[in-house]
Amino acid sequence: MGSLRPSRVAEEIKKEVSVIIPREIKDPRVGFVTVTGVEVTNDLSYAKIFVSVLGGSEEEERTLGALNKAKGLVRSEIGKRIRLRVTPETTFVIDKSLE
Repeated sequence: MGSLRPSRVAEEIKKEVSVIIPREIKDPRVGFVTVTGVEVTNDLSYAKIFVSVLGGSEEEERTLGALNKAKGLVRSEIGKRIRLRVTPETTFVIDKSLE
């Protein structure tokens, strides 16, 4: 039963980050981004957000840099939208599973 909560929180974070990226991040380096998945640790202290970026490796690197620069904004927005005692530290990772 303990493993259900992290998966529910991960799904909620995925849904919210999918909205936060296009609406809140105004960095022109952010290209077309799709949130493909989220992994949350069992203690809900860390969240790894997997993203897919339309374009080549240069576009992926630029977008990943912009997302990691804006991770404080993303974390604060997650905290406002999802009621958690502690908002997880976020890290963005390019999802290579589609290749």
